[in-house]
Amino acid sequence: MKKILLLQTGGTIAMQPNSDGAQINTDKWLTTLYKEMPELRQIANIDVESLFYEDSSDVNQTHWKQLAEEIYNKRSNFDGIVVLHGTDTMAYTASALSFALQNLNIPVIFTGSQVPMSNIRSDARRNLVNAVEMATHPIKEIAICFNDYLFRGNRSTKMSIGDFDAFSSPNFQPLAQIGIKIDFSKYVRRDVAEETTCSPLFDDAVHVIKVFPNLNPEMLDCINLERTKAVIFEAFGIGNIPIKGKYNLLPFVEKCRDWNCHVVINSQAPYDAVDLSQYRSGRELQKLGGLSGGEMTMEATITKTMYLLGHKLDDAGFREQFMKNISGERTEI
Repeated sequence: MKKILLLQTGGTIAMQPNSDGAQINTDKWLTTLYKEMPELRQIANIDVESLFYEDSSDVNQTHWKQLAEEIYNKRSNFDGIVVLHGTDTMAYTASALSFALQNLNIPVIFTGSQVPMSNIRSDARRNLVNAVEMATHPIKEIAICFNDYLFRGNRSTKMSIGDFDAFSSPNFQPLAQIGIKIDFSKYVRRDVAEETTCSPLFDDAVHVIKVFPNLNPEMLDCINLERTKAVIFEAFGIGNIPIKGKYNLLPFVEKCRDWNCHVVINSQAPYDAVDLSQYRSGRELQKLGGLSGGEMTMEATITKTMYLLGHKLDDAGFREQFMKNISGERTEI
């Protein structure tokens, strides 16, 4: 029987209802787990470790580092690792770890729930059983298991607040669909030739700007470009921003360039890819050094940018690595 490590980091799955609503209860969680889900022992030999207990809204690069190092240090002792994590930022953490942990030789499966495990109608049981099952298979990458699907971690995004079908992978097919049988995709990483490395270095000197009609460029003057190392535009459609009149954003992009601040373009549309060559707006951005996020999710775009900044690459190195497919997060052009 395979040996699986279950890492608890908090989130809805570990919460208990009380008069103030659902709150994380560290004392009751393990009792609930063993009481409600004894069948996990039929799938694998499971060790449980509580790394930290956080609402995922409070998870940041400090936790990413802690989690990456724990996975790296424990990887040789287990056949797979399941990470219980809050859903709100699960895709961010999974994406960040996909960059920090290169060439993983075991499955690392994230899961959680929309409803606490202690609730009679919780989705926690199904998600956790599926995640542990997935962790016993030769899936050598970081993935999210939710509602009978397995998604590549850095291709995932949370699409629903209230549905059990909370996650999707808009531009990459699921790694597996779990039913009576488990149907695996041909894209699952099965072989790793190189040594696993752990480098959880991130730099948070990043601004994300959502473009909208009537976005006044003067409102962007508050951004300290002396300290900012990258600006990510969540642009319209294929990568367009306003380039005429009062709302022209190109002067701000020029200012970013003058301060050696990287400019990355992603899209507000979750499906398909940014292509800066299609329209004048995109071509002007390219002339000023704008980088296309391609079909990357916003979570992958942000965490990849932070990861590359954390490794203190020069301008050419950052640009080259950003456009490369590092961990399955994008299609190289």
